[in-house]
Amino acid sequence: DALMQGRFQPGDRLKIRDLAEQFGTSVTPIRDAILRLANDEAIIFRSPRDIRISGLSESRYREIRAIRIRLEGLAAETATQVATRADIQALEQILRENEAAIEAGDRLAGTQLNQAFHFRLPQIAGLPVLTTILRRLWLQMGPHISDAYIAGGQAMIDHHYPVVEALKRHDPAAASMAIVDDILLGGKPILERIEEGGEREARRA
Repeated sequence: DALMQGRFQPGDRLKIRDLAEQFGTSVTPIRDAILRLANDEAIIFRSPRDIRISGLSESRYREIRAIRIRLEGLAAETATQVATRADIQALEQILRENEAAIEAGDRLAGTQLNQAFHFRLPQIAGLPVLTTILRRLWLQMGPHISDAYIAGGQAMIDHHYPVVEALKRHDPAAASMAIVDDILLGGKPILERIEEGGEREARRA
């Protein structure tokens, strides 16, 4: 959850004992979780003393983006067919809180609310298998969304509003298109940060 919600950023170094203290547990479950996350390619485990949040190459980011477009588009389409008034009000509340977080420059709250919005769609749609698949993608994406969130500003949620309007109209095509716009257009600051990182690496090489 911490990875998906952007509590860590690309390149951050993790210390097992610090994490155990932070999460109020012993080092054993933290070590087990680290190994599972490394298997999911969410972190890089070189040694117990060198554990870092994974970066993303541009090609990998584009691949994950293409998959998200299809899967999250499906979630939005399906949600339009079953969304209740309460579901829509919950999404609107997330948006109001996200607006406030962006205005306050609260990167962590903004990233968490962004993730909450995206994951509420498959929840509304009743697609738990899809949610599980998305979790693995967001383990890799969360830190990068967080890294770009303040620089992206309002663009990070501009396309969430058409999603909500499409749900109100029960318009699957419009909901899917709004998600595509959000991931492609709203995600431009993320891609720009990844491209900048790649250029820095190339210069060092």
